[in-house]
This record gives sequence, structure tokens and C-alpha cells, in this order.
Amino acid sequence: MKKSILFLVALLFSTVAFSQNVISLFKGANDFFALMQEEKFADARGYFDENMKSKVTEENLKQLWVDISAKLGKAEYLDAIQSKTQGEYFSVTVEGKFANGSQNFLVGFNKEQKIVGLFLVPAQTVKDYLKPAYADTNLYTEKSVYLTSGKHQLAAIITTPKNIKNFPVVVMVHGSGPADMDESVGANKPFKDLALGLASKGIASLRYVKRTLIYANEFSGAFTVKEEVMDDAVAAVELAKTIANADLKNIYVFGHSLGGMLAPRIATLSPDLSGIILAAAPARAFTDMVIDQNKYMFALSKDTTELNRKRLDTAIMDIEKSRIKQLGKTIKPDSAILGLPASYWIDLNNFDQVGTAKKLSKQRIFVIQGGNDFQVTKTDFDIWNNALGKKKNAKLKYYPELNHLLSPQTEKASAAQYQIPVSVSETLVNDLVAFIKEK
Repeated sequence: MKKSILFLVALLFSTVAFSQNVISLFKGANDFFALMQEEKFADARGYFDENMKSKVTEENLKQLWVDISAKLGKAEYLDAIQSKTQGEYFSVTVEGKFANGSQNFLVGFNKEQKIVGLFLVPAQTVKDYLKPAYADTNLYTEKSVYLTSGKHQLAAIITTPKNIKNFPVVVMVHGSGPADMDESVGANKPFKDLALGLASKGIASLRYVKRTLIYANEFSGAFTVKEEVMDDAVAAVELAKTIANADLKNIYVFGHSLGGMLAPRIATLSPDLSGIILAAAPARAFTDMVIDQNKYMFALSKDTTELNRKRLDTAIMDIEKSRIKQLGKTIKPDSAILGLPASYWIDLNNFDQVGTAKKLSKQRIFVIQGGNDFQVTKTDFDIWNNALGKKKNAKLKYYPELNHLLSPQTEKASAAQYQIPVSVSETLVNDLVAFIKEK
């Protein structure tokens, strides 16, 4: 089962919600489906409230799973991706990927966090990926390879332009949580869009499966972004240097969300990079961003009742615990804070991404931010702009219409927007090409 590293800190994959304890709700849904995958139906039934137990037997659960498996094959992962308040109940959407298809589930919880409902989301509501209009299949080729990073092997794809030599290469670094090589979110695949768009215009790319998707069991104790992101990103830069006909003096890192936040850090470990691209990159502490996300979702819900306001206040109190910068006598490295170990928070909270970027002098920097992004906002862009706006090696651009997945939208909305396939902005792709090819 694909286990989310970030339940509440949803810089890319999850919807941040203020309802009840989102961390516990997501964990409850994920644990329930983990037991279903392990065919421990009696244990899974233990998550039901008494009324649900009276209606659904252990045999019913078993038959449900047998029917789904017969139709869709073995489950590859099931992961909670979204939650929302529905009156006095809470619903969690669980995304399911099986060997022969996809099936999403809707899990209802009561205020005691017991399951009161379990529904299959109709398959027709899951949209298919649409290849961007600017991707010309006659102009590029794709090759499957493996990225070796320490003892880990990660599937990867190298996309190269046809009939061109000495081309630039872009290494793509994911946002938060487990992710495939396309950085798939709902019906959207932003890394695939970028790879095809860049290659159609003469620029190669390397994208790979994130370690947290394949080696999820390694992230149950203490860890930091070194294990989650850094080691594999640096290995990917080295792999990019082996691509035939690549211009070794023209290699860039494209970091999205958390990947963008860490791009300056990657540049210090790979000093021969030509440049870094920070897409929807947090400039603030995660804690500040998550609080803003929760407040945004509160306002978006239009539920201003005292009960809902108290839920928001409680969520913010829990989020504030993540400001930890050092271990204490009662706080161990693997102590969970918002679903992440204390070691992770300490590492991030002690990292100054803006200050690190300001010190870069050899690598070029391009900061891009969308105005319809509710997860990373103009507040972050303004911080980057104030710090880097006068640096000769830096360029910054604000795109009012783009959301967190870098696709054009008519409003900011919520993560439900990610279920509708909209390609990465062609304007953005063209700007990236111009930046990379600029002499």
C-alpha cells in the first residue's frame, strides 16, 4: 500500500482540510485498506461503528474485495487523497490503483472516527489523462531506464529530442508525498506534460519514480528530506550526465513544490548544474503554509459555525507543534508530528531555502508561481522576489491563471480541480525553453 508521507502538509497530493483531525482520518482510511489488502477482514471490520457492523459482515467485506480483485487485479496502492466535512460526518476519498485499472472509494467517518459508510466511486468519474496539444510525437523519443541511488533502484524515463545533438537536460524533482515519474495527480501528469513539451522544442529530460512510492516501508521511523528527496535527486543529476548527445554544461533541475523548495540545496550538492527552476516553491516554513491552507479551506467551505471554527482552531494548535527545531528529552527523532517524524521537521525548519538561493552565484535561477495556486501562494513568490529580484543570475515570473499543477484555471478553488485533466500551460513551457536556451 502506498502510504502518504504527508497527511496534512499537502503541498501537492492531498487536500488540506480543517475538519476534525485530518491526520487521523487519513490514517484510519489508509489503515483500513491496508487490512483489506492483507485480507484481514475481521480486523478491517473493527474500524466500523456498531451500526455499520450490523449491516456489513466479515463475509461481506471479503466478497467485496474478491469482486474488486477479480475485476481489477491486484491492488498496487490505495491512498487517502482528499477529505471534507459533510454535516456532522467526514468523508475521505481514497484513490485506488490496481493492476488492471483504477477504483476510488469514499469512506464516511463519524465524530468518533469510526467508519459509517463505504462507497465505490463510479468509474466514469475518473478522467483519463490527455496528452498536451503542444507535444509532437514525431519530435522526440522516450527510453525506460533505472536510476540507481545507493541500494535503491527507481524506474525512470529519459525523453530526448530527435535529430538534435548537444541538447540541454532537465531533471525533474517531485513535490511532497509518494509520486510516480509523471507526478500524477488525479487525471493530470504535470511532469509528463513538461517532458513532452520540452522535448518537442529540443530539450531532454529525466523523470523518475519517487523513492517513497516504491520503498514506503523505509519511511516508518526517523528520516529527513535527505532520504525522501535529496539522495535520489543528486543521483538523477549524475545519471543525466550519461545521456548520449547531452550538453553536460547545460543541465538543470526543475523542482516542483517541495522539490522547488529543496532545489537550492540540490544545487549546493551538484555545483556543476547550470541552473535550477523553482516551480510553486515554498519560501516560508511549512508550518506557516499549512496554517494558511487550513484557513483557506475554512473560508472555502463557507461553514462559519462555532463548531467548525473550533475545529479550525484545534487544527492550527496541532499544526503549531511542527515548529520544532531541535530534539528535547521527551521528543525522539521518530516522534510523530502531523504524521511526520520530528527529525523531518527539524531538518526542514533549520533549512533556509531563500538564504541558500541568494548565495548561489554560478547557477541560474528561474522562479515561477501561479496565482490560482491555493497551496503555495503569492506570499511565497513575493518573498522570493524580494530576495532574488535584483540578482543577475535570477529570473522570476508570476502567472495569475496557473494553479499548483501549473495548468491554467479560471479560479483558485480546491484540489477537486485536480481531477479534471488540464495540461501544463504552453506559455510556461515556452518560457522554460527560452530560459534554458538563453545565452
